[in-house]
Amino acid sequence: MTLNRGILIAFAGALLLTPDSLFMRWSELDGGAMLAWRASLSGIIYIVIGYMFGGSANAIREGGLRQFSFWILVLCQISNATFFAFGIAIAPVAIVLVAVATVPIFSVILGFFFLGERPDFGTWIIIGVVFLGIALSVLGDIDPTQLFNPYTVLGAVFGLLVAISLAMNFVIIRKNETLPFELALGFGGLIAGLSAFVLFPAAFSLSFESAFYISLTGLIILPISFYLLSYASRFTSAANVSMLMLLETVLGPFWVWLGVGEAPGIFGLIGGGIVIAALFYFLLGQKNVSGSRAEPVN
Repeated sequence: MTLNRGILIAFAGALLLTPDSLFMRWSELDGGAMLAWRASLSGIIYIVIGYMFGGSANAIREGGLRQFSFWILVLCQISNATFFAFGIAIAPVAIVLVAVATVPIFSVILGFFFLGERPDFGTWIIIGVVFLGIALSVLGDIDPTQLFNPYTVLGAVFGLLVAISLAMNFVIIRKNETLPFELALGFGGLIAGLSAFVLFPAAFSLSFESAFYISLTGLIILPISFYLLSYASRFTSAANVSMLMLLETVLGPFWVWLGVGEAPGIFGLIGGGIVIAALFYFLLGQKNVSGSRAEPVN
């Protein structure tokens, strides 16, 4: 089976991202410290990747930093890093994850308006099945009384903002193939991370063990996986990339199960199985599908 290049790159990035939650848990850091270290460390790596593999030096000489879309990407990265960290900090994780799982829907909407991409009916069906599977997986065991907490509502809003930011990120990169997106992700990460150090000075105080685990996710897992996911959007639609990214939502809890012994409930197992089956069916349908790029625009 021959898969589209973008699908393969996105699949690799999504798989690399799956143990991220486990290392976050092992670090035992709070939301502010997590944001400070993860965003700052990953921001540095994005910039290094840009100069080593992405041609960022040439892009700067050609005026890449003056493009309006570049700074929109920076804002998307700040929004993504910040709202996810604080959503997890104030609301049940399940609520935030369900909201973030809407990223394929926003990717389809934005891809239609900005790229003219029209997904077929089958793609909508797979998106719907994936979303329902994730909702079943993460909401099945939640305390119903938490649904009426104002912090829960705010956490859901933060999760939706993360989903919109990620979808916009993938669409912008697909639309403009000359954009030095690695630098945009790096600048956004550094701004979010350094701001968190100012707002949460306790982030400077962490144990060697916490520093080790947060360094693994901040220096390796997060930047490399999101670089691959973002790069993949130049070869396949933003909706395809965002669907594959949801592997982390399903497989992440299983890594946590193996690492800290938190076994998923029956709804988690059923919902995870539905998502895996739907994504496998999606991958089978992507063989030999072309991944034409949209025309670049500033």
